[in-house]
Amino acid sequence: MITVMRKHHRWLMIVIAILAIPFIFYFNKTDISAERASDLGRLYDRPITHIEFQRNARLLNLSQLLGLTLWQELTRGAMSEAEAYADFTFNRLILRHEAEALGIKPTRGEIVALVRTLRPFRGEAGVFDMSKYTEFTQKNLPAMGFNEAQLEELASDEISLARVKDLLGTGVQVAESESKEYYEQAYGKLQVAVVRFREEDFEKDLKITDEDIAKYYEAHKAQFKSEGKRRVEFVTFNLSEEEKKLAGKERVDALQKAANRANDFVQAALEKAANFGEVAAKFNVPVAATEEFTAAAPDPKLASNQQLTQYAFQLSTQEPVSDAIQGPDGFYVLHLIGGTPSRPLTLDEAESKVVDAIKSERVRQLVSSKGADTARVIREALNAGTPLDKAVAQIGLTVERIPPFSILESAPKPEKDKEPKVDAPDLPMIKNAVREVNPGESTDFVPTAKGGLVAVVEKREPADPAGYEQSRTAFESNYIVAKRAIIFYDWLRDRRQAARLQVTTAQS
Repeated sequence: MITVMRKHHRWLMIVIAILAIPFIFYFNKTDISAERASDLGRLYDRPITHIEFQRNARLLNLSQLLGLTLWQELTRGAMSEAEAYADFTFNRLILRHEAEALGIKPTRGEIVALVRTLRPFRGEAGVFDMSKYTEFTQKNLPAMGFNEAQLEELASDEISLARVKDLLGTGVQVAESESKEYYEQAYGKLQVAVVRFREEDFEKDLKITDEDIAKYYEAHKAQFKSEGKRRVEFVTFNLSEEEKKLAGKERVDALQKAANRANDFVQAALEKAANFGEVAAKFNVPVAATEEFTAAAPDPKLASNQQLTQYAFQLSTQEPVSDAIQGPDGFYVLHLIGGTPSRPLTLDEAESKVVDAIKSERVRQLVSSKGADTARVIREALNAGTPLDKAVAQIGLTVERIPPFSILESAPKPEKDKEPKVDAPDLPMIKNAVREVNPGESTDFVPTAKGGLVAVVEKREPADPAGYEQSRTAFESNYIVAKRAIIFYDWLRDRRQAARLQVTTAQS
């Protein structure tokens, strides 16, 4: 991976000073946590410093690169990137503490064996490739401030996590009654009738007055703005046609040279009173310019790389030059040369958008209300023994019957025995809604992309008993994995309380 860092001379000395701090503490063998207050929180009655947090954040990123499950297991439930980093830090420290208390200590041989199976180190045959391992440890790890010791550290944590989950999940079993119930739900053939509600059927009778438009506009004025426009010029530092054919380390080296040139260009373009065109001439690279474009309709010259348009709208008159932006075969540097800023729309300008917003909002409300009423009527009719078609016809609607289907696809069959695939609108949502509905019962109103529906299970045919044993094995395996995960998260929540976890106000 090539790290492209903007060489912003105005902040250079500050960055150097900040980067120096971790190394001071790294080589200081005293207990940092005992001497410095924490900005993150406290665990086991000791502060978690920002230095410790930053190291764990980098370990999370490394865990992702390695394809470990550790980062997923310890951040599950996090609602933001910041929360994921904080959860990984706390939960990893708790895992290590508890594994030690349980006497779990992976051996050197176990750690090495796991490292050899990691995704970045596999060759074409799926086996360990020493050259890939060497390239990763020489390029990726130093860029993150790590070495091979951190590979072994994370591998040890991965093994410890698996051992803890195995201990907690000991004795988890699946009753045969659960297996059979699941099999019938998943593979039994369902005959389902559907009553649909289409948005277009509600739109035709919708009336929106000028007063409605004015009122909605005043209440949502901040939402109605014109599209901002940008006009940029840019230079590219691409690989040559011969270099584009390279692979592996040779391609990485070629891209690194292009990255270095692009970074040097950015530094020169950021000098006081620098002229973008003159800098380009010194670097002997041509300058291309766009017409005005919007985020929704990029200029054709930028269309090959979507992130270029995104970067263009991050530029400003205060910072008109972009970082070096990596593309498939090189790097781009953008320069803002003009544009039209977004502005609030007047009522007249926004009228069509306001009408669309009111229409969409009211139609959804009408569909939802009609759907809920229909679900109630159908439920009462079925309970009273009234035929479905008659009950639905009385409220001016029609019933649509879907070809029989199973919640899950049946086991593979020979071509001659295969059944035609059911292709009904919103079938995944229908399957999800009727999974646990008994014959003769209806679902609640189910919203869909273009309206909604109410489904009625008319019949459930037994699943083919011949496939039970095969499905049972898969189900029980998945069930045990899910059950162990739940047990682990309950345990982790209890261990967080036992660790007297306190999160600072800023972090929480």
